[in-house]
Amino acid sequence: MRKSSRVRTGDPAVDNVKAVANLERDVRRAASPGERVAHAFSTMVGQIGFVIAQLVAIAAWIAWNTAGPEPSRFDPYPYVLLTLIVTCEGVLIATFILIAQNRMSKQNDQRDHLHLQINLLAEQELTLVLKLLRRVADRLEVASDTADDQLGAKLAEETDISQLVERLRRELLKIDDQ
Repeated sequence: MRKSSRVRTGDPAVDNVKAVANLERDVRRAASPGERVAHAFSTMVGQIGFVIAQLVAIAAWIAWNTAGPEPSRFDPYPYVLLTLIVTCEGVLIATFILIAQNRMSKQNDQRDHLHLQINLLAEQELTLVLKLLRRVADRLEVASDTADDQLGAKLAEETDISQLVERLRRELLKIDDQ
């Protein structure tokens, strides 16, 4: 992906919206031609217009091959050719949708990793801020509640991510066992 240029406007909300839009543009540019085709196709078949067009085409096919002029009926009941075409179309549609979903899944995984990184950085920053606040409060000799002191001390500790993951895994296993 290309590196997004960051021009700051002075408004954090506007800057964040632009940063997210740049990320989306980068992801779309990085898509392969096949992924772009799959996305366009799955977007098209996901529209009500496509469903209506399909229903009209199938109804017209059946009407022509049932009530049309005898010599021009090319697929009599049980409509074997229509069945073949619709089946092949279903396979292609399912394949294109799976390609588009795989791409979306990769994109979601990247976003999840980005969220995790941002959350970890925010946790580290907040830990540092709590430590600094504690030092300022101690220097100013600001009294606080003992319970608040204990909680503040606990929150100011570095978070061991692997320990949290293991604790969460054990708790989830307890839920599964119930």
